[in-house]
Amino acid sequence: MKTTRRTFLATAAASAGAITILPYAGMAAAHASNMFTTDAGDITVHPVSHASFVMETPKGVIYVDPVGSPDDYADFPAPDLILVTHEHGDHYNAEVLTALVGAETALITNPAVNGMLPAEIADGAVSMANGDSMDWDGLGIEAIPAYNITEERKNFHPEGRDNGYVLSFEGFRVYISGDTEDIPEMRALENIDLAFVCMNLPFTMDAAAAASAVSEFGPTYVYPYHYRGRDGGTQDPEEFASMIEGDTEVKMGGWYGEGDLG
Repeated sequence: MKTTRRTFLATAAASAGAITILPYAGMAAAHASNMFTTDAGDITVHPVSHASFVMETPKGVIYVDPVGSPDDYADFPAPDLILVTHEHGDHYNAEVLTALVGAETALITNPAVNGMLPAEIADGAVSMANGDSMDWDGLGIEAIPAYNITEERKNFHPEGRDNGYVLSFEGFRVYISGDTEDIPEMRALENIDLAFVCMNLPFTMDAAAAASAVSEFGPTYVYPYHYRGRDGGTQDPEEFASMIEGDTEVKMGGWYGEGDLG
């Protein structure tokens, strides 16, 4: 990528229709990687763990919610763009971010995380609030709401604070849920080719709610992710897959070391 962290161009992100994508199963470390061939070029998804993943794309290498250890990313190309959805420790780690952000790395976060970034990476970081959109070297980025709607869960992810994202690669649209329940804004999504949808209790939603939402907005492919939690909150991705109605194909990423699940 030629664009540095300080030369963002903020313009309206374009919407585009769905296109046909073809899967390819590969391996990255102990996890299942998949390549999607699109009109914009190949996009390869490398699950890392839980809610963290890497995408090699025609627009550059994108890291999403990188946490854990910098060593977890040693086998991947350096990031051109890092997206952070919110401040919880399984999505945001200041030390890991500081190690990964280079002079040419663009960093986009929700406003709450932007306000807590270490000084050495805060300069040039871009804050996107719910409803914001921008263009980053031809990649459309939309900040999508992510929040809880069940009364007893609202304190985990209050409405208006956290982000999901929709990325538009010349018509190929990728939805990243962040931590959310099956909110109206998710159900209203259109023309999503590839989705990453969370599920665990008590913090987000169960597999049934996630499957219901996915059945409504109908992405071409979906990864269940973020599905293990404490206090018995683990959700079964196979059960999730069995409950989806329509033609959506479920991709299993091996987020917790299960190996190549395709």
